[in-house]
Amino acid sequence: MAPHPDGSNRVFLWTQQGKVWIANVPEDGSNGVLEIDESKPYLDITDHVLFGLQFGVMGMEFHPNFVSNGRFFVSYHCDKLRHSGCLGRCSCNSEINCDPATLPIDSGIAPCQYQIVVAEFTANGTATTPFLVESAKTLEVRRIFTMGLPHRGVYGGQILFGPADGFLYVMTGSGTHRGDPYNFAQNKRSLLGKILRIDVDQRNEVHDRGLWGNYSIPRDNPYNNDKQLAPEIWALGLRNPWRCSFDSERPSYFMCGDSGQDMYEEIDMITKGGNYGWPVYEGPYLFKPANAGEGSTSNSSSNSLIFPVMGYNHPETYKTIGSASIIGGYFYRSQTDPCLYGRYLYIDLYPDGIWSSTENPEHSRNFTSSKTPYRCARDSPIHCESIAEDVMPAIGYVLSFGEDNRKDIHMLTTTGVYRVTRPSRCNYHCPKERSVASKPAPPVSVSGKLWERAEHYALLISSMLLLLLNLV
Repeated sequence: MAPHPDGSNRVFLWTQQGKVWIANVPEDGSNGVLEIDESKPYLDITDHVLFGLQFGVMGMEFHPNFVSNGRFFVSYHCDKLRHSGCLGRCSCNSEINCDPATLPIDSGIAPCQYQIVVAEFTANGTATTPFLVESAKTLEVRRIFTMGLPHRGVYGGQILFGPADGFLYVMTGSGTHRGDPYNFAQNKRSLLGKILRIDVDQRNEVHDRGLWGNYSIPRDNPYNNDKQLAPEIWALGLRNPWRCSFDSERPSYFMCGDSGQDMYEEIDMITKGGNYGWPVYEGPYLFKPANAGEGSTSNSSSNSLIFPVMGYNHPETYKTIGSASIIGGYFYRSQTDPCLYGRYLYIDLYPDGIWSSTENPEHSRNFTSSKTPYRCARDSPIHCESIAEDVMPAIGYVLSFGEDNRKDIHMLTTTGVYRVTRPSRCNYHCPKERSVASKPAPPVSVSGKLWERAEHYALLISSMLLLLLNLV
């Protein structure tokens, strides 16, 4: 999900297969549901997308000036044997002391047969009204970035524009399921296991610097002046950054969920040049990768690493099924639930509760997290499986969070879309809700039936309440 750049109650929703729709978020209390017309997608690039369990459309992001220029960007995977134009350089190459000829065939897939792409598209219509159109051209305007992937491993793929600098951030995974045998994440010449930062407006450096596509390098990137290192890198040492966000009130708070392997799921606060440890550490725990390669340009010690600000251990969290993968979220900045305001929300692919985290004192990077159960609202307009108040509903797997223009937070799952709503709708008491509700509503219209959360007044124990939005 992404909010429409026009500031309205519209949002963009997309699938991994490659279709994008525009939908209106219903008004709170309207008993409406979030609907899409599947026959009328805003964009359909399914013919160009490799779709699978961990492959497909990974991100969509709108240019900061989309309202006037109509430019937007999509991150997806392709297969060079099936899709024309899927021709990026292999990420295993001589620059990082990696020989693709030595890589094994992975379930019938050759090294760098699969590739990650960031492409630019444009909205139909005139230059002054692109935000009004209901469809976009399916042909790419230009290919921004393409890179061959060494294995069928974890590759991130989210893209975000920095709210303060206007540059495009690209999240990449380390590329393997087990460990990091080629030490890609710590190798400052490799683009795997990194947060990249590129300029999609200035493109005059491409041929001079041998970059991976049609972009240039921001002058203040940490390795821009070192010809021996990859200038695209903003941060390194990540395994599989899965859903990142900038705090809408504090743009310097750049948070990423990074999925672990065996022990720990983490939330990192991303900073310029930061090294987040993988595969030297998994969260706060020392990790010894098997068969580490010799391509690393950094001998990382614990003194140079940045450890997670939030997270959870696998054994402590799930006694029976084991933790799957962390889903990074947002700082909650809506007034819909004023008792939740300012907390960072995150969850796991297997949801048995949602974490909320508070920083104390402010700007200290010291966060305290607690996990809270959730349940369905009693007035759900569609079927909801939670009957008893102490039974959490079956909402499927959680894939991502979304934020609309009112800053309401949505949870995207395999069964539907959920949103934080007013605590009073489920007979919970938030002492701040009444005073906030008495103030005039903001001019932007928003939302209807998603998930509800409230906070117990005496013990400050919250209860998340969910209300499913049907995606028709």
